[in-house]
Amino acid sequence: MTVRLRVRPMLLALPLILTGCSSISNMSMPGISWSSMNPLNWFGSSLTVSEKGVGDITASTPLTEDAIKEALDGDYTLRSGMSMSNGKMLSFFQAMDGKDVKMSISGEPKGTVRRVDVTDAKVESEWGVKIGTSFSDLYTKAFDVCVKGEGDDAQSIECKAPQSAHVTYVFSGIWHGPDSLMPSDDSLKDWKVSKIIWRADPAQETAAQ
Repeated sequence: MTVRLRVRPMLLALPLILTGCSSISNMSMPGISWSSMNPLNWFGSSLTVSEKGVGDITASTPLTEDAIKEALDGDYTLRSGMSMSNGKMLSFFQAMDGKDVKMSISGEPKGTVRRVDVTDAKVESEWGVKIGTSFSDLYTKAFDVCVKGEGDDAQSIECKAPQSAHVTYVFSGIWHGPDSLMPSDDSLKDWKVSKIIWRADPAQETAAQ
């Protein structure tokens, strides 16, 4: 009697298991993204900011919608635009998640990618730095490492990544002193990374000057 009670649930479950296996085997059809079913892809973006670029975006990536969309693996929708910087015309693409801008990819028109500004909290540097990382986790002082931000980042500071000539971190926080002065190291320790910037040309690194 005991044996029957143990075997019977297994016999009842067996058709369900076989049906499930059959269904899975028949899922190889257009529209099914097997990569999306990988558990490693369930927890956010796999993009990483490195010495070479952002994910598959590098200094050799053409500044075109098709090339950038392919490099980002279709994870974002793109919108394009033009802007001026230091008297030069720039072309850019914004990587959007809904209505939120998560990344800005820019360079000269018909050229290659020269800069990527990352504000997506799911994307971090290869050294483990991401949006929200504290200044004190990386630096003890700003001298010779950080400069005041410019343009949209004028209220922030930009600091060179210790491991890279191509990557800088923009920190934002509260500062009650004059806008023209660098915040004190004591104030900066609680500031957080609000943007990660990769540049193709180390000579353009404002934080390295």
